[in-house]
Amino acid sequence: MTTANYVPPKPQSLWRAPEISLRFWPVFLRNLLVWRKLAIPSLVGNIAEPLMWLVAFGYGMGALVGQVNVGGQQVPYILFLASGSICMSAMQAASFEALYSAFSRMHVQKTWDGIMNAPVSLDNVVLAEMLWAAFKSLFTVTAIMGVMLALGISHSPKLFVAWPILFGVGIAFSCIALIFNALAKGYDFFTYYFTLFLTPMMFLSGVFFPLEQLPTVVRVVADWLPLSNAVALVRPLFMDQWPADAARHLLVLAIYAVGAFWIALALTRKRFAK
Repeated sequence: MTTANYVPPKPQSLWRAPEISLRFWPVFLRNLLVWRKLAIPSLVGNIAEPLMWLVAFGYGMGALVGQVNVGGQQVPYILFLASGSICMSAMQAASFEALYSAFSRMHVQKTWDGIMNAPVSLDNVVLAEMLWAAFKSLFTVTAIMGVMLALGISHSPKLFVAWPILFGVGIAFSCIALIFNALAKGYDFFTYYFTLFLTPMMFLSGVFFPLEQLPTVVRVVADWLPLSNAVALVRPLFMDQWPADAARHLLVLAIYAVGAFWIALALTRKRFAK
């Protein structure tokens, strides 16, 4: 083919389907090996705040509130709060890892650039970061659940079912956080995500009080928030019940996870294409 007849290939769409292979696994293991060196301080830091929320509000406010009506059943406020706060912990742990830690590896330390010098695509790096953030959040909620069991808040055998659900919660929120990671120019940008997105969601998702207390219009919006659907799945398990309308709640979380991952991947491709 002569130079005159050469037709350059069309640039690939940023929104093309993810190109995933098993090459994400070494990247995941790399993050795990690094984390093992600081596992204890990291774990303590992740579980300290939610446990303070639990003790302060659960036992302090719980003494004033007493029982809370959940689906026609009266439950202790400490149980009500614990079942919501563990979902909140999964959200926060996954978000923090997919924002601050992933941004450090991507932008500050340039670890992603080094990894992609090997035959590992950007798509696999993003997938590994997402799964690692979700997996790390599972460590956090496992430690918190252990404390809750030790305190006798709940001994329901159905709590074993909560583990894969909480892992799914971690996946959903790590995917959402990676969108902001792709857009960020610096660490300060993440303040908007925590202040304008996560904090309002904490108070609108039934973590601290029943959704029935919200105005009708606000509750309609709250019903479709990812944290609301996570709480709706996990809270009945703490009460030794199966969640009602579980398929809808799982579908909402899946839509958030798939949609957010697709957007995050496209924005990350755009960032690295510059």
